[in-house]
Amino acid sequence: MPQRVRVPLRILVGYYADAALPVYVKIAALSRRETGCEAGVAYLAGLLGLSRSTVERALTELMRPAPDDDIAEVTSYRRTHSGGRGHTAVRRVRVPSRAEHGAWVPTRAAEALSPRQLRAYAALSYATATGHHMTLADLGRVLRHRSGRKAGEPLEPRSVRRILRALEDLGWISVDRRAGYRGRHLYTVQDEPSQGPLSADLDEGSGGDLGGGSLAYEEDHLTDSPDDPPPAVLEIRRRRDQVVAREPADNPPLPAAFRRAYCGPQLSLAPRIWRVLEPVKALLPGLSPYVVRQLAREIGRQLDEGQETERLRARLEFRYASTQDVRDPGRWLLGPGIVRRGCGLAACESGRIWHTGARCDVCAHLRAADGQRPPGRLAGPRRPAYPRPPGRWHECEACHVPSREPLADGLCRPCRPPADLLTRWGR
Repeated sequence: MPQRVRVPLRILVGYYADAALPVYVKIAALSRRETGCEAGVAYLAGLLGLSRSTVERALTELMRPAPDDDIAEVTSYRRTHSGGRGHTAVRRVRVPSRAEHGAWVPTRAAEALSPRQLRAYAALSYATATGHHMTLADLGRVLRHRSGRKAGEPLEPRSVRRILRALEDLGWISVDRRAGYRGRHLYTVQDEPSQGPLSADLDEGSGGDLGGGSLAYEEDHLTDSPDDPPPAVLEIRRRRDQVVAREPADNPPLPAAFRRAYCGPQLSLAPRIWRVLEPVKALLPGLSPYVVRQLAREIGRQLDEGQETERLRARLEFRYASTQDVRDPGRWLLGPGIVRRGCGLAACESGRIWHTGARCDVCAHLRAADGQRPPGRLAGPRRPAYPRPPGRWHECEACHVPSREPLADGLCRPCRPPADLLTRWGR
């Protein structure tokens, strides 16, 4: 199994240059040792095939706090002997949290690919791991221009196609063309380049066969200064005061290509639910799928308890006609609209027996015992009494709102249902 490094997503989609990605991968791999990453700039440049100035600029970006979230990815500490003779700096990477998004990148890819190819490979690795189907335009927004007059603009699709073709030729990815969602390409990321083995030249050369040739090699030192004498007593001196955020890094805003769309079945309601919701169908178009699903579950629960469909339809129709203004349709449907009012009897519907229309004796007894409204009025939560102004005032028996004018049937206008519904409900 090749060695892999988890690269935070903020490095892939952030402001960092392309060269910062392979430098981070190599430092993260070398910093797994107990002593940390002791490789110098020249040693890193030789491993990655970059110039020393490019590696130094990448290290500067990684060690400085990012302008968007004030987080530094790499910390560096310089070491010196007591006499002043220097050693290479010790570098370590920030330990990301489990909740932070990231892509797994093999360390061999940092040495074999160019910085821009490595960024494209890491973006495809994250997309395939999370199930996203990326297009050339989506990948161009991730790879965008990092310098020049077009800095910040997405990369052209033909340039992205050329990068993907190079990755496919090198064996780091495989492409199934037009096999994905809506005819998009499907990319498979390889941990190692999938190429056929090279045939050895048996005529001449070192190591051509098992009978001769030298296959031994001497491992390099941990640092780029093998001629230094054995280290004496060391002193730790910090190069600069590094400002590093103490809180965990927040996940950066994902590009449109990384936002997972809902691919499951669309919401559908059973015919018995539609028959109940027919009186309030004007309120359904603006509801979210979550609210519609919760409403359907509540209606199905009441139907399973034995309540008839016509009873729920009449309840919604009566309460919808009795409400003057529905500001929040979802909250109204889940609360005052569909919830049954009355006592514990299953046949009680707002103080009346549903099958006969007669007043419920249990509700009348409870109201008389509690000193509430007289029997026969619509059941509901008792609102706090309003302070009665001085003079002769009338009071609504349903909501207890004071009124100067006499109230017909003891109810104010918002609490009074239409005449046709009063006849149906036996009032």
